[in-house]
Amino acid sequence: MKRIALALTLLATPVLAQDPAEAARAAASALEQASMQLDAAESARDRVRALTGTVKAYEAGLAAMRDGLRDAAIRETELTRRLQSQEAEIAQLLGVLSSLGGRAAPSAMLHPQGPVGAARAGMMLASVTPGLSAEAQALRADLDEVTALRTLQQSAAETLQEGLAGVQQARTDLSQAIADRTDLPTRFTEDPIRTAILISSTETLEGFASGLSQITSDEVPTELPPIEDRKGALEMPVQGQILRRAGEADAAGVARPGIVIATRPEALVTTPTAATVRYSGPLLDYGLVSILEPQPDLLFVIAGLEVAYGRAGEVLPEGSPVGLMGGTLDGTNPAAGASPSLEGGGAGRTETLYIEVRQGDRPVDPLTWFASDKG
Repeated sequence: MKRIALALTLLATPVLAQDPAEAARAAASALEQASMQLDAAESARDRVRALTGTVKAYEAGLAAMRDGLRDAAIRETELTRRLQSQEAEIAQLLGVLSSLGGRAAPSAMLHPQGPVGAARAGMMLASVTPGLSAEAQALRADLDEVTALRTLQQSAAETLQEGLAGVQQARTDLSQAIADRTDLPTRFTEDPIRTAILISSTETLEGFASGLSQITSDEVPTELPPIEDRKGALEMPVQGQILRRAGEADAAGVARPGIVIATRPEALVTTPTAATVRYSGPLLDYGLVSILEPQPDLLFVIAGLEVAYGRAGEVLPEGSPVGLMGGTLDGTNPAAGASPSLEGGGAGRTETLYIEVRQGDRPVDPLTWFASDKG
């Protein structure tokens, strides 16, 4: 936590773009609050909620820190190139300063580390010539910024390493807390034989979804909070970026009615609203799938999970975890995805989650329900 605080303090300095710094500070605050909630949790259900918040806070903080590292690396490269392009001017300035100050010739003051080191040495002579103070101050500002950027990158790399270890522990604890949870209400009992028959006889997601009502027994009416007034504003189940929209074909030319979200390895996937788990498990070529029913005749299909949480029939509160993405975080290179050569915020988002929404017997564009501005 000390290194996180140090890195966030450095992120707050003017040398970086403010957006990543603000995001990192907000993520650190969320992480602290989630950790406090975890310490105070007494019941298994509270523990799941607290751990879910902790994992999300870690993910947001790590993403913001990577963005900050990338911005810092880009800025340092710009400054270094600018100083290198001004090597002749720096040498000339040193010559003028040394001659005015009665010092050694400029060649004697050229620093072995190149123009950056030479300019730093020249700062000692700036006080003897007020007429050149503006130029000297500009060089000093650039040099100070380079120093701050390098310090930030070193500290943030250590913070990222600690964050990776922390989020892994939080995910492990979350999985155990979910396994220990026994207090969720149950709406129906899944018939495993009927489920197996439906899976083996189904060739499409549409066919499977239409047969879900046939694999349940002892179903009881359950009234969940209405969500019609939240249409178009529901939070995406995972942090990421839209890779393909509804109806857009993939590289193989296959078009599906859902959207594909690019996200980071091992990202946490949660339910955007309170919902009944209609199915959780492997399905066709979608990998592990969670099918949620937030209200009658409305299904949220979440496919491509590595780990699926929840059992069919359980009623999940809003924000409950439904699974984890696959892939592996690079623990040997915690700054992976922060390279200045990688554009935008998509760096490191190597996993894909498929989301389909079905109303009645037909698919609808998921973006009629979900907000698309989550990064």
